[in-house]
Amino acid sequence: MIDLAPRRLRSDDGHLSADMRASFEADGYLFLENFVAAAECDRLRARALELVEEFDPAEHRTIFSTTSRAHASAEYFETSGDKIRFFFEEGAFDARGELQQPKALSINKIGHAMHDLDPAFEAFSHTAKLRALAKNLGVRAPQIIQSMYIFKQPHIGGEVVWHVDSTYLYTEPLSCIGFWFALEDATMENGAMWCLPGAHRIPLKSRFVRRNDTLVTEVLDDSPWPEGPRVGLEAPKGTLIVLHGQLPHYSGPNTSDRSRHAYALHVIDGECRYPADNWLVRGSRLPLRPL
Repeated sequence: MIDLAPRRLRSDDGHLSADMRASFEADGYLFLENFVAAAECDRLRARALELVEEFDPAEHRTIFSTTSRAHASAEYFETSGDKIRFFFEEGAFDARGELQQPKALSINKIGHAMHDLDPAFEAFSHTAKLRALAKNLGVRAPQIIQSMYIFKQPHIGGEVVWHVDSTYLYTEPLSCIGFWFALEDATMENGAMWCLPGAHRIPLKSRFVRRNDTLVTEVLDDSPWPEGPRVGLEAPKGTLIVLHGQLPHYSGPNTSDRSRHAYALHVIDGECRYPADNWLVRGSRLPLRPL
């Protein structure tokens, strides 16, 4: 498989040139350097660590893993769409069920409604700049459906297998777009992402849905991902990577001494239908609102 470098672009106000829009339509991603100031990255990282410090791991010990999928059967995960909840790395606990390292170095991610429930995350997520970007990408009525703070911890940060975001955030027609912010430098050593440029044209292969009060993956096409060129998305702090909802992407485990903190938002078009069998649901007390 051939490895390519990303095309590095810049947008100071969220607006995209015709050439940048054409690049997104052709490749399924945009690599926008210096989209977020370093100080903003630091503030969000500090707030995430405050939330972790306030969290008592004795209350819940749900592990998030894209390889084992053990979290899919946990009520704590199933009902997290309109809450702030904490999920551990697979390697966080020893055989006795005790944390093997400090709590702040054991969390895999926080999800999935910080953008609505925490003032610091809300301020970062709901900006005119992001709204302009979503509109420039053709999202008529952008709404944030999900937020995730991803730690990619040193030595135990888990692999995220090849997937597309529309599997988990499905609309009719498909409208999901991911905004992935590098809050620290993302390198190949600490688990930077990879993507398959142009593969967003492939029909959706699966959906993650609710069936009889259980979360299951409904396979639509079990053929393998294409073997074409892939792009390594090594991203300096402050970079925003925009991912088409059907673009396959992946990140390997973090075996380095350095974390790879990132914040991800997923936007859908409010003019599209969001089926009731989607895994992520929100109660009536926290309806979706415009970006």
